[in-house]
Amino acid sequence: MLELAPYVALAERLAEVSQPIALSYFRGAFAIDTKDDASPVTVADRQCEQAMRALINETFPDHGILGEEFGNENVDAEFVWVLDPIDGTHSFVTGKPLFGTLIALTRHGVPVLGVINMPALNERWVGVSGRKTTFNGRDVTSRALTNLADAWLYATTPDMFAGPDAAAFRALSAGCRRTGYGADCYAYGLLANGTVDVVCEAMLQPYDYCALVPVIDGAGGRVTDWSGSPLTIASDGRVLAAGDARIHEIGLSVLAAHAAHKKNKVAF
Repeated sequence: MLELAPYVALAERLAEVSQPIALSYFRGAFAIDTKDDASPVTVADRQCEQAMRALINETFPDHGILGEEFGNENVDAEFVWVLDPIDGTHSFVTGKPLFGTLIALTRHGVPVLGVINMPALNERWVGVSGRKTTFNGRDVTSRALTNLADAWLYATTPDMFAGPDAAAFRALSAGCRRTGYGADCYAYGLLANGTVDVVCEAMLQPYDYCALVPVIDGAGGRVTDWSGSPLTIASDGRVLAAGDARIHEIGLSVLAAHAAHKKNKVAF
């Protein structure tokens, strides 16, 4: 069995190194740049990722790195770290504390370790393959649910759904108790804690979702792409997570009735 303890220790260090950098800029004065994809980026994003990359290269120089701000490094390696230094930059630049740092380790493209770190809230989820997910050091379990009509659904924004995907999301939303927006990665942590039931998103990149997989799996939930296939570093960016496997299956069937089929998209 793969021994993950040294990698878990590094993931925790990465969270601890990046957190004070993010907080040193949060609600301060800094420039906001616009990337080619029209998304915002700040000095905090860049400095957090640079600090994490330096620590990974120092500790495991044979590992690869895929980061949002500085691209790919040795991504054909057996182990690849996937980093989103500030997930929810919109929240960050507007002073809302629901931004996080996402840290994942994949082996042969499959996420085996994930951390959701929330610097402004001082909250952290750690998910490790084969173990229970922890929230600030305490084991957590997602909520069991029978009926989709009782489910609390989250997505970052309705703008991430286009064409048939938008129709599919509307159908899923209509079948749930209530739909909320704007929590970014925090919604997945709340799902692991059992206070959110479903998260459905699209147009995500590997650094947006890889860290979430071990967190949700370890809490007893289920997370896949919209076809029900396991998420890997090369998935198509459409994600459905649920705290209960039965609700997940129902959600998949609703999405399948409306969404167009997509092939895997990622090419490094």
